Amino acid sequence: MHTGNDVRLAQCFIAVDDHDKALAFYRDVLGLEVRNDVGFEGMRWVTVASPEQPDTEIVLESPAAHPDASPGDKQAMAELLAKGMLRGVNFTTADCDALFERVRAAGVDVLQEPVDQPYGVRDCAFRDPAGNMLRFMERPRR
Repeated sequence: MHTGNDVRLAQCFIAVDDHDKALAFYRDVLGLEVRNDVGFEGMRWVTVASPEQPDTEIVLESPAAHPDASPGDKQAMAELLAKGMLRGVNFTTADCDALFERVRAAGVDVLQEPVDQPYGVRDCAFRDPAGNMLRFMERPRR
């Protein structure tokens, strides 16, 4: 009997303006694995994933990656990305403070140092090299 509970997240997308800088951050600082690095018709997609979560990938793509976007839409997306106005991604980590120190040491823009939130997590936040907000949450130990 099919219960309909077989839906799982496979990929999410993060807009980046420089794939090499994004790779240096996501691969070298965060430790994500590169799964794909594809060039096609002047565009590039890089797929990264945590070795701890092999079924879920992050696709790093240019704001101009959508083939049906008008030049004006592509420009608007690039401007929003430059301002840090696009949505980011939330990660979990076993040790928020250790991750914070590692990422801060890499010279990344710190948005929030580790803090215990009233809703039960300890978290911190950074901007990736493209300006996307990334939040890292340590779940409470049970």
